Amino acid sequence: MREHARLVIVGAGIVGCSAAYHLARKGWRDIVVLDQGPLFETGGSTSHAPGLVFQTNPSRTMTELAKRTVALYSRLGGDGEPCFYPAGSMEVATTPARWEELKRRRGLGKSWGLEGALLSPGDARNRLPLLDESKIVGAYYVPNDGIAKAVRACERMARPVEGRSVTFHGETAVTAIDVDGGRVRGVTTPRGSIAAEQVLICAGIWGPQVGRLAGITVPLAPMQHLYVRTAPLPELTGETRDVAHPILRHQDRSMYFRQHADCYGFGSYRHEPLPVAPDAIPRPAIMPFTPEHFAAAEEAAGDLLPALRRAEATYRINGLFSFTADGFPLLGEAAAVRGLWIAEAIWITHAGGVGQVVAEWMAEGDPGLDLHECDLSRFPAHAFTPAYVRARAVQQYREVYDIVHPLQQMEQPRGLRVSPFYRRQVEQGAVFFETAGWERPQWFAANERLPDAQRVPNRTGWEAREWSPIQGAEHLATRRAAALFDLTPFTKIEVSGPGALGFLEGLCANKIDHPEGRVVYTSMLNRRGGIMCDLTVTRLDRDRFLILTGGAVGPRDLAWIRGHAPGDGTVRVADVTSMYCGVGLWGPSARAVLSAVCTEPLSNEVFPYFAARAITIATIPALALRVSYVGELGWEIYARTEYGLRMWDTLWEAGRPHGLVPLGVGAFDSLRLEKGYRLWGADITGEDNPLEAGLGFAVKFGKGEFLGREALLRIKAQPLARKLCCLTFDEAGRVVLGKEPILDGDRVIGYVTSANYGYTVGRGIAYGYLPPTHAAPGVPVEVEYFGARCRATVSEEPLYDPKGLRLRC
Repeated sequence: MREHARLVIVGAGIVGCSAAYHLARKGWRDIVVLDQGPLFETGGSTSHAPGLVFQTNPSRTMTELAKRTVALYSRLGGDGEPCFYPAGSMEVATTPARWEELKRRRGLGKSWGLEGALLSPGDARNRLPLLDESKIVGAYYVPNDGIAKAVRACERMARPVEGRSVTFHGETAVTAIDVDGGRVRGVTTPRGSIAAEQVLICAGIWGPQVGRLAGITVPLAPMQHLYVRTAPLPELTGETRDVAHPILRHQDRSMYFRQHADCYGFGSYRHEPLPVAPDAIPRPAIMPFTPEHFAAAEEAAGDLLPALRRAEATYRINGLFSFTADGFPLLGEAAAVRGLWIAEAIWITHAGGVGQVVAEWMAEGDPGLDLHECDLSRFPAHAFTPAYVRARAVQQYREVYDIVHPLQQMEQPRGLRVSPFYRRQVEQGAVFFETAGWERPQWFAANERLPDAQRVPNRTGWEAREWSPIQGAEHLATRRAAALFDLTPFTKIEVSGPGALGFLEGLCANKIDHPEGRVVYTSMLNRRGGIMCDLTVTRLDRDRFLILTGGAVGPRDLAWIRGHAPGDGTVRVADVTSMYCGVGLWGPSARAVLSAVCTEPLSNEVFPYFAARAITIATIPALALRVSYVGELGWEIYARTEYGLRMWDTLWEAGRPHGLVPLGVGAFDSLRLEKGYRLWGADITGEDNPLEAGLGFAVKFGKGEFLGREALLRIKAQPLARKLCCLTFDEAGRVVLGKEPILDGDRVIGYVTSANYGYTVGRGIAYGYLPPTHAAPGVPVEVEYFGARCRATVSEEPLYDPKGLRLRC
């Protein structure tokens, strides 16, 4: 075994082999892949997973990873035995609610570029003859889903790269990972040590154990999962093809099915989750089969596929799979250990695509795909604790096949992070949603008595769930008078030191070199010109800046900034989120409210838009920024956390004569959408550039070099391929939720990135990227919502106060 490697990959399952394959194809050499088990049936999830590949996912990223996986498995040649059987898939509905959900899933498939169709019960049975069509309402069919042969795919990926670029070693456990000076230096095995420039952990369910060797936490939970295969079925006598029937999901009973030649296999999630401690995983990763957890599944299987009622189960397995707190993989470089990469909690469905993007990320510095949902840096500190990971992963297992509304909230653990205003919010009847552990009011029951509450258009269907007409009343009250909004969950990052200005100028697209007391709205871009961060930078002093960004994206933004900071001590990056609380005071009466408790001048001339000033609120020292994400006059006001409750009470009392209301996140979103403000993670991501997103005004090419500048200049030199557009619905009161396909006739031309109702403009609003041929105001389009066509029109933006007069009044 060699003593030095450019890269050591820990794990020779489907993920490790995919990463090695793609890196070798990019020209990397001196890669060593190690596994504690035999090659390539190593004993982990790759060895025992049934291999079903369903590509449709509410996440565009996960769907794209699955599509790339299917493409890879399909082209892996060999000895005539394929690595992928494109038998198609069906998801059946046995209830009206599930049928509506399948209509939504069909829409998601269209948005993400998947071919598919909704089938009648008869058509479904024609494709899968064992199906009892009387038990279903209909089915969603995707023709190029199918079965992956994971172990075979591992061998096929290893064969062309082994020896020339990659060396594989089975029965070779990693017993230590050498870390020195915050950087990985190599690994130790029973067969010797390997000095390495980088290490990639692809150990699956053993990831937490391997991560601990390097002093990091890999936040996943191994879970037991039961699967059986029957004896040959009389109905399939003579069938020799391994896979001919479509793979099948019976999500109303949390089940899935696949053909094994003349036998059938099926698995179930309809039992109490069975987590396993990371230190208690057997080799291979198989637990004793527990029939009591599978009895209901066997009964349900025979009900849907009658041929299974009398079938004997000749193969039973209880294998382990990885689950995370939010159901997404764990990808990226560990913040605490440079050169240590993670590719964990990945199922066979996505492994081929993950190997490709991880290879791009490691080789090019950018994965080429928006991975914010999968990025290891997405989690706040509490999400790495074992109790949190276990509790959330267990719930993810329960909900694998549930109909989950996009706004549906996890019930536990809750109350982890609360602002100083929490007590007052409870008193005012706040309905809390959770984001990054923060309890955030979505609306306030106290606002039910507002005069506009009874005039808000009603909703039905999915758009009415996790919603209240109070949101509309809060929206209109903000436009009419003033609102107080809790900004405490915003992530607050202080960048300081003699190199701070130069560092930020090189990282931000907008010009940062302004006098003290200036707020700058800017993007931070990747090498392709994609928007990695969307935030404000306030110059507090010559060498000190305050960055403010969203609470949900804060951990990623912080990691991005720290990952680009120089290591020479000239720049200090500090997360000061918990030191400060904050409120947004916005609305036409905001100046009157603040003037009542603040002696500093607040006029437009002294305190203009995008200015920052130190102020005093009664006895409380604070920093006020004249910015507004709702499109009204107002300020973001930050104070030390210990002053928070007094600051809220002081402003509240001052605002009562002026009609001040507490504002929830629901109305906050509809207010920003009327104003056309972009939301990172929805309207803009690392795959979207400022020019297409309508944010070119915040890019200053003339200031000099900054990350992404050259890519943007190339984009600018060509006609734009697409443009983020505002759509308004023709039907009164129409609301959609987001991710729906945008159509021109039967052709999909885009999808909805953000949507809500504009209570001031009186129309439903949606945003989406459209080709230039459809990006002009007045162009008619349609949005498909649960299978129905909704007429919409491309509109000028912003819909509200297009000249920005109310912000500057």
